[in-house]
Amino acid sequence: MTAPLIVRPRAEDVEGQPILRPLPSAQCRSVGPFVFFDHMLQTRYPAGTGMNIRQHPHIGLSTLTYLFEGQLQHKDSLGSDQVVNAGDVSWMTAGSAIAHVERTPAPLLASGFSLHGLQVWLASPKAHEQGPGHYSHHPAHSLPVSDNLGVRIRMIAGSGFCLESPVPVLSPTLYAELNLQTATTLLIPTEHEERALYVLSGEALLDGEPLEPHALVILPAGQTMTLFADSDCHAVLFGGTPLDGPRRMNWNFVSSDPARIDEARRRWAAGDWPTVPGENERIELP
Repeated sequence: MTAPLIVRPRAEDVEGQPILRPLPSAQCRSVGPFVFFDHMLQTRYPAGTGMNIRQHPHIGLSTLTYLFEGQLQHKDSLGSDQVVNAGDVSWMTAGSAIAHVERTPAPLLASGFSLHGLQVWLASPKAHEQGPGHYSHHPAHSLPVSDNLGVRIRMIAGSGFCLESPVPVLSPTLYAELNLQTATTLLIPTEHEERALYVLSGEALLDGEPLEPHALVILPAGQTMTLFADSDCHAVLFGGTPLDGPRRMNWNFVSSDPARIDEARRRWAAGDWPTVPGENERIELP
């Protein structure tokens, strides 16, 4: 039996929102198609304050935003304009060039609110890296749920545990929200080659060993493992088929070809990029 790999996150700040970022790291560059994992820590915003992430570009990836609390407004260069509620999935595939904005909706900005959620990036397969962009919104009620013997599983994207999400992933993917009541057990199967577990809150044991909240646990391939909740436990399990080759990440760009990243940087710096309708401000190239 191989022991899991433990990756501890680094603390960051995105436009005033504190986050923990365990992926990518020097220890682990990807888990299945997942190349980036941000835990937006539960934060209370007083009236008049909120998030405002100005226009910024992407290539070669899909972004997935999933909130436990609060709302975000998504706007992109395809013309999408969507308020994302807690439990919804906001899915954007960049293709060869897309720009988007993420901000607090005006009603919440006026009243004050709490925000808590996750944003992940999934690298596109090589065959889709240069394709057209796409956006889709999937309300909470459209995501399949299993609720049995104190263990609730919601399939955010991909498939697993006999559930399949409607989110149009581009490769075999697992992304599930887990809620375990105290003293319940979940068997984590080997239906996906690469898997990682991230405990958001609560105390849990993995094959009898205590898990550290907010640490990313990379599960050994081919090993069925048992998650036991010492207290009410909230976690996510994610992974899928390994990437079809290495990826380079630079700022907001992901690609199997470094030349495409260099070209994307040049185009964004020159203003040669699709723009979000009605938006003038943008984040400049670092």
